[in-house]
Amino acid sequence: MRFCVFMGSRFGRLPAYREAAAELGRVMTARNIGVVYGGNVLGLMGVLAETAFALGNEVIGVIPHSIAEAESARTELTKLHVVDTMHERKALMSQLSDAFIALPGGLGTFEELFEVWTWAQLGIQAKPIGVLNVAGFYDRLLAFIRQVDAEGFISPEDHDLIVVADNPEELVERLLARVAARPPQVPGAPVADVI
Repeated sequence: MRFCVFMGSRFGRLPAYREAAAELGRVMTARNIGVVYGGNVLGLMGVLAETAFALGNEVIGVIPHSIAEAESARTELTKLHVVDTMHERKALMSQLSDAFIALPGGLGTFEELFEVWTWAQLGIQAKPIGVLNVAGFYDRLLAFIRQVDAEGFISPEDHDLIVVADNPEELVERLLARVAARPPQVPGAPVADVI
């Protein structure tokens, strides 16, 4: 089993963000859940990957050539996939994963979260999605989503497609419960193309 984790390539202002990324790496390793992530050494991405890999966990990075050249791709990984485009990156990360987690991050993290959330809304994928709301980082976004729901642009069921928790242990447990509750994939059934 593997979880795909979206997060910042910066550390952010609060030490709590860095601590949560490291703790998530420890929790996933203790539960035997491999890490799929953006393949970078920087920021929270680097903290999670370094922690999980040092503990002997499987850590798979997926990074486009352009980002690998502009920034620093992490080489101490179980496997590093270097792809041509962001679309390929996200499609491969999805294919390799059983669930998704968003930690604090910036525009890329938000875009990845909303894309997998939209895929779930449209029935393109049925993998659980979690938000690690460290130090209230996502409070305003979640309040806005409730407003969007109240204004009639999404349904309560769409809002319920994500699991929100403020600590890694609780979030991982809740996502594992949702993974276990998913109907099994029928062998030979078509898989939606998410590119």
